[in-house]
Amino acid sequence: MDYLLKTEPSEYSFADLLRDGVTEWEGVANPAAVKNLREMAPGARLVIYETGARKSAVGTAVVVSVDASDAKRPVVKIKAGKEIAAVSLEKIKSEKSFRDSPLVRQGRLSVVALSREQYKFLTGE
Repeated sequence: MDYLLKTEPSEYSFADLLRDGVTEWEGVANPAAVKNLREMAPGARLVIYETGARKSAVGTAVVVSVDASDAKRPVVKIKAGKEIAAVSLEKIKSEKSFRDSPLVRQGRLSVVALSREQYKFLTGE
């Protein structure tokens, strides 16, 4: 399964992830988003989406490890991938494969599962 992780660039941007190389994804409180974190596995592909003024998918990453021993606060370590051509929320909403996605239906959900088709649309891979 592939996932999209939302981040507020003033808090932690994709540029910060590129600089750091590896980080623990934290600060997720929504039960549905936490469930998605718990379900991640090492090697899962990620799309990083910046909220705020940008509202675009901007880069990729990969899951390095998952510690779900605390069900309410799983610790997911991710490794930076590469920058991608920004894909705006407006463009995402116009894409048929996202019609029923929580990304557009539950705007505040910070961790969203992606189908292979959705991942390809966002990354071109």
